[in-house]
Amino acid sequence: MKKITHLFFIALMVFITSSGTVFAEQYADKVVDKLGNGLANAVTGVAEIPKTMNIVAHRDGVIHAMTIGLLTGLANAVGRSLSGAFDIATFLIPTTPFVKPAFIWNDFDRETTFIEGRMR
Repeated sequence: MKKITHLFFIALMVFITSSGTVFAEQYADKVVDKLGNGLANAVTGVAEIPKTMNIVAHRDGVIHAMTIGLLTGLANAVGRSLSGAFDIATFLIPTTPFVKPAFIWNDFDRETTFIEGRMR
């Protein structure tokens, strides 16, 4: 009976330490992804201006692109840059990006939207 108890505790310890390692690897991946996403968005936020102007020009025409598209692009640029700065500052808390698409080069013809963050 004593051998069975020892084997049970050894198996329990192996299980506990191995599952902790798996969670630690997942956490590290999520933290690195968030930091990379934050750096990319903080740096490329200014690219929202021509992106938004291009989308508005194709949808509503050049005049709208020069006015509404420019102002919307400026707002999106500030939003993406601030979102990136926030992700850099809080990269140890693995949340999803506030900006969709997550990177500006993902789906360049899609308008940028801002959503609430969730845990990864």
